Amino acid sequence: MSVYSLKTTDKVPEPTLRRLPWYLSTARLMKGRGERYASSTQLARQLGMDASQIAKDLSFVNVSGRPRVGYTVDELIDVLERFLGFTERHYAFLFGVGRLGGALLADSGLEQFGLEIVAGFDIDPSLVGHEINGIPIFHTTEFPRKMQEYAGVNIGVLTVPISIAQEVTDMMVDGGIQAVWNFTPFRIRVPENIVVQNTSLYAHLALMFNRLNLNK
Repeated sequence: MSVYSLKTTDKVPEPTLRRLPWYLSTARLMKGRGERYASSTQLARQLGMDASQIAKDLSFVNVSGRPRVGYTVDELIDVLERFLGFTERHYAFLFGVGRLGGALLADSGLEQFGLEIVAGFDIDPSLVGHEINGIPIFHTTEFPRKMQEYAGVNIGVLTVPISIAQEVTDMMVDGGIQAVWNFTPFRIRVPENIVVQNTSLYAHLALMFNRLNLNK
């Protein structure tokens, strides 16, 4: 029987952390097709990657498969979900209910990965007092009070205009938010103990356009 456990002493490199969800998604697809085992070679073939890189990445979660068979798909999914934190429930507030913010509120799929956005904040009177996907939208000034009302919220999703990105970030941090998922193209400044994940759609667009131009 395969042995599955989590390493807690090794710091996982960021590139590995970015790749682990790919392996999880592929394992889920394999399970959907009724496959019981997944080897590094099979994963590599489907992802267009090197099998040795996949084996190295999976060594951080200490997954042991059967020789010539591979990893048990069900247990591989289980250990990756737990390692990545997708089985835990994380609660977040979203700031800036524009098109992108509204789309994130409407995306129930985030909950499959452990993130539940429980409220949105904006200053637009046409949005305040309404709901998107059952999620209430409050005026931004209500944030300190809502932090007291909603237990366990420690993540802030930032989708505001860049002109107020730092101001809203400072407000979140002062109010007790411990991690910021930043969707703005502005490089926010936070204290060292605050976790920041930058996901700039514009930066990725710029990279894609640049590579397209190079290929012409």
